[in-house]
Amino acid sequence: MAAVTSSQTIGPFWHLIEHAEWADLTRFGATGTRITLTGSVLDGDGNPVTDAAVELWQADPPADDRFPGFGRCRTDAEGKFRFTTLKPGPLPGRGNAQQAPHFAITLHARGLLKHLVTRAYFADDPLNETDPLLSSIDDPKRRATLIARSDGADRWWIDIRMQRGPGAETETVFLDV
Repeated sequence: MAAVTSSQTIGPFWHLIEHAEWADLTRFGATGTRITLTGSVLDGDGNPVTDAAVELWQADPPADDRFPGFGRCRTDAEGKFRFTTLKPGPLPGRGNAQQAPHFAITLHARGLLKHLVTRAYFADDPLNETDPLLSSIDDPKRRATLIARSDGADRWWIDIRMQRGPGAETETVFLDV
């Protein structure tokens, strides 16, 4: 029988975020509507988290030889990250409930014993109103932490706040996975 071990912070595998090309999910020639998702990771005081690894996962379009459906990016000196990917479409959820187009985001950073998981939805998508996860969050301010805002044509922005603090209305909703 294997013994259960405790969670560890991201090291010693920090070198995994040195591959900048992983932030471009279209690098193998994927076709479709190309978009950019940019954002920042902030601590409770609103300071940038400059050593985070941000992972982006998407189930639509389906992964194949030209589209991995997964990317990883490090945050820069301002706590910012940037992904180039294809715009996802809606997905079936539990009980065949329709999920709004979204990305799953996993965050690894110094001091975290367990990674954090959240989502990024698209502002003004009509399916947001009936998405099972978004609908389960009663507080509109908390729900808004999962909504990426348009930053121009095919460009989207989302901030990830790791905790509530001075000047921060609310922390990002993180999922218990």
